[in-house]
Amino acid sequence: MSDATLSARALQNLLGEWRAGARGAVYLALAERVRLLVLDGRVSVDTRLPAERELAERLGVSRTTVTAAYRHLREQGFVRSIRGSGSVARIPGAPAVLPVPPAPTHLDLSKAAPPALPWLADVAREAVDDLPAHLGDSGFDPIGLPVLRQAIADRYAARGLPTSPEQIMVTIGAQHAIALVSRVLVGRGDRAVIEAPTYPHAYEALQLAGARLVAVPVAPHEEADVANRVDDVDALERALARTNPSTAYLMPDFQNPTGRSLDAEARRRLLDVAARQGTVVIADETTAELDIDRDHSPLPLAAYGPAGTAVLVGSLGKTVWGGVRIGWIRAEPALIRRLLAARLPGDLGTPILEQLMATRLIGRMDEILELRRAELRAGRDRVESLVAEQFPDWHVPHVDGGIAVWIGLGAPVSSQLALAARAQGLLIAAGPRFGIDGAFERFLRLPICQPVAETEAAVHALRRAWESMPGLAPADAGLLPAVV
Repeated sequence: MSDATLSARALQNLLGEWRAGARGAVYLALAERVRLLVLDGRVSVDTRLPAERELAERLGVSRTTVTAAYRHLREQGFVRSIRGSGSVARIPGAPAVLPVPPAPTHLDLSKAAPPALPWLADVAREAVDDLPAHLGDSGFDPIGLPVLRQAIADRYAARGLPTSPEQIMVTIGAQHAIALVSRVLVGRGDRAVIEAPTYPHAYEALQLAGARLVAVPVAPHEEADVANRVDDVDALERALARTNPSTAYLMPDFQNPTGRSLDAEARRRLLDVAARQGTVVIADETTAELDIDRDHSPLPLAAYGPAGTAVLVGSLGKTVWGGVRIGWIRAEPALIRRLLAARLPGDLGTPILEQLMATRLIGRMDEILELRRAELRAGRDRVESLVAEQFPDWHVPHVDGGIAVWIGLGAPVSSQLALAARAQGLLIAAGPRFGIDGAFERFLRLPICQPVAETEAAVHALRRAWESMPGLAPADAGLLPAVV
């Protein structure tokens, strides 16, 4: 069993406004919110939950309420009681610690990632033809094939950032890259600045490396007019100067989930203060080239500051397919050597066949982006029209690129809606998944990178879920068009 223990205070933060919109017994509302936290990964399987008395005091409810909630969760299979260890989170029907895959009938929009390229299988077959030239080697490649590192360097140069292959390490996806950089740059107890909201697995990697997180609010794309962009950068500058962090993690282009991008001046200011503080900025560029109709594309972040101030992370997950596990790190050669030394105890390299696929794919990146931009435009426009039709009180910012929209629900019910959506066969990430301590209950991330038919099915499932939530269904529910 895991040694993870969740304090009553930590669980209270994760629960957020758990009573909002609830009807019926209070213990059921508490149990349902804990169930969502487990399903959504915010409370890990095998985590020890707070003692009943401690949680009751923290939440300001009777111990009987917490006891009944835990009993209800046990009956559903989401909690197991262990003599001497209290109540432990689990997922029914699954071995401890292992995640449960969604049912085949569920539509999974919890992952904002496009389907595979239509001609990806052809590239795989072509890569197999390249494989014999590499079979004489050991096959263990912790830094990346020279031909792939050159292709990635050339891609950066084409985007306006001169890069040599010595500045590139190939990784097993962007998440692997973020975790590796975090282990090297973060000492236990160091502060790390993150945006809020942000990509959850990035701040989890920083926490695992021992970082103390400093969250800086980020405005949604449409709200980020000139004044608010200045406010965003001001807040980042203040956080860097005040906390003296070792690292900062951000997404300069089409930030996940808000869709916000930093302009050239904001990038210069950010790297200027980072250089003064000795902070290394980890810039996640997995969505950087997914423009739809942005007026101007800034250069990659590292082009705006002194060498070594920014480490860039990229991957093929958001452009090609998540199943092609290829990412990379762009950093100065000295840091690449440190990353190599830190990597070897954990893994011995990136698969050769996938690197050969990636080499061919990066050579066709302009073609890939043309296809993806057309798909994203169709997805964005359909989401905007559908949500306006089905949920006129929701606010959908108009993004000019990226993979998702950060929808304002107008009420702190995101977790409740995500739970109700599961009953309608839809998996979707609630707003608090992108923050820490249970924030962002008024927001919901909706991907725009899915096929239009899946997007339509998802929005209609959301409408059914919304109607099932007491007190929230609109008066004209009977006038809805048929599901198509």
